[in-house]
Amino acid sequence: MDFGLAGARALVCGASRGLGYATANALAAEGAIVSLNGRNVESLEQAARRLRSSTRAKVVALAADVATPEGPGSLVARAIAEMGGLDVLVTNSAGPPPGRFDELNDAAWEAAFELLVMSCVRLVRAALPALRASPRAVVLAIGSYAIKQPLPNLVLSNSLRAAVAGLMKSLALELGGQGIRFNCILPAWTDTERVRQLMQDRAQRAGSTVEEETRKQANESPFGRMGQPEEFARAAAFLCSPAASYITGVMLTVDGGMYKGLF
Repeated sequence: MDFGLAGARALVCGASRGLGYATANALAAEGAIVSLNGRNVESLEQAARRLRSSTRAKVVALAADVATPEGPGSLVARAIAEMGGLDVLVTNSAGPPPGRFDELNDAAWEAAFELLVMSCVRLVRAALPALRASPRAVVLAIGSYAIKQPLPNLVLSNSLRAAVAGLMKSLALELGGQGIRFNCILPAWTDTERVRQLMQDRAQRAGSTVEEETRKQANESPFGRMGQPEEFARAAAFLCSPAASYITGVMLTVDGGMYKGLF
């Protein structure tokens, strides 16, 4: 199926590795022009070179910290200048640190709020003029299935990613009349560096091994395994594409059946 992404101008945040990189790769493979964002210049440039080599697409590396007040606006402006506009915005960032409620002080909550919620608010605000001028405008927020099924030792992520989902649903209703779609995609446990770090935290708390914790988590899926980044990315590319033109305001779980609820 042709997703209709050829020539689309996409900014993907948190794209030097993990789910952001996989999403950028899927968009570039469909013919999109892609601006990659991350904080580490060297890692970002390496990711851009890999994508250019594998997809032959135009790929731009734009380093910026979206958790700062000035980062999102500057990033969006540079992406628009590089690509000549903006059709697709994928909001994404590193996850906040694991921890239980009693372990987290105000500073941890404030930092997580800036990282997860305000980064998204500022990115969308900066992107809106360009998105309003696009005939295929879409914003996709990469979240977590934890907003539907909270996960142990991740109270920051459980709480604040839900705020992002509420924002996306609200914007879908508020700005749908302007032709802009807003969706959330909610991965479960996928084989990324971030997940391996979380398995290490679990192993330390439980006095077990990373391998044992990974096996236990994988068994939560009917498939008996975690997802692969490219499996997630195919769903993300679809939601970013004109092929999903009548889909807005959704919270799509890509979870291999790990979420046990009906809705």
